[in-house]
Amino acid sequence: MIFNPNLEAPEERPYPFVYFISIINDSNEALTIWGRKWILKDVTGEMMVVEGSGVVGENPFLLPGERFSYNSYHVIGKDSRVSGSFFGTSEHGAKVRVTIPGFNLVVPDSIT
Repeated sequence: MIFNPNLEAPEERPYPFVYFISIINDSNEALTIWGRKWILKDVTGEMMVVEGSGVVGENPFLLPGERFSYNSYHVIGKDSRVSGSFFGTSEHGAKVRVTIPGFNLVVPDSIT
């Protein structure tokens, strides 16, 4: 995660952080990613949930061993812990949920 003050952010959440994700299909079946859900919880306990269809406007179809990489960003108002999941289906229609390991977004000391 990289703090990037040049990105657009609302006044109440003025600290944007870019993140980079690679989704690797390490199963034996083709998968399609249909959605994602992020949970951001700041140091005061306030929680924000961001969810939606696809991943950066796409529904990646991944054969076994293939990778889909992308970057996006979150905006926060205070130091936060982020976790989430990707949702999809296998080529045989089985539902798939992949947990995104949690990570911290920490506002740089020089701007607080």
